[in-house]
Amino acid sequence: MSDKQPHFNPITSWSDEDKPREKLVEKGRQSLTNSELVAILIGSGTKKESAVELSKRILLSVDNNLDSLGRLSIEDLTKFTGIGLAKSVSIAAALELGRRRLNADKDEKVKITSSKLAFELFVPHLADLNQEAFAILCMNRAVNPLLIKVVSKGGITETVVDLRLIFKIALENSATSIILAHNHPSGNLMPSDADLKLTLKIVEAGKILNINILDHLIIGHNNYYSMADQGNINF
Repeated sequence: MSDKQPHFNPITSWSDEDKPREKLVEKGRQSLTNSELVAILIGSGTKKESAVELSKRILLSVDNNLDSLGRLSIEDLTKFTGIGLAKSVSIAAALELGRRRLNADKDEKVKITSSKLAFELFVPHLADLNQEAFAILCMNRAVNPLLIKVVSKGGITETVVDLRLIFKIALENSATSIILAHNHPSGNLMPSDADLKLTLKIVEAGKILNINILDHLIIGHNNYYSMADQGNINF
């Protein structure tokens, strides 16, 4: 068996048409693979692998799923040899910009007439978190969105929700209806008994304040469960 190490070709030795930056300029961003795009973000590799090879290794760890990549924390990313804090932050910032762009592209005056439309608004706020968080969507009489706000964050399996804070935010923004949402980091979308009891409690409190609770979504792994659609609670 030979002790010779595999030959390593740094990106600087590649032809211009294969270098990620030059390829993007000449052929457009759509021509680049996911690993090439990540390579541009991190800028450089290590003494043993190029930025593209390092990026392939990172993507392979999440089965080449960008949604899963977006859920990696800064700490997760820095575990890869060759990825320090600065490179981790660059990756996280780029993915966050992508999420915000998706959210910004939506018409702010769209009417929230379905659970799917509500889900699309909540996704940038809840989908990639590794801990449970609870958020509310405040709406006016025409069911136009007024505000989305995360009201609490907790541990892996639960978060504490203050009903007073929920309705304080709703009243301050002149909301006549709200939609509740929280994430399940495990990806299990089924509501727990605690989820159902909490929802009922909020619905009853909303009746006193004349604020309608239209739905409660459970979000996980880019999918959702709607209590209103499933008839869990008589909203």
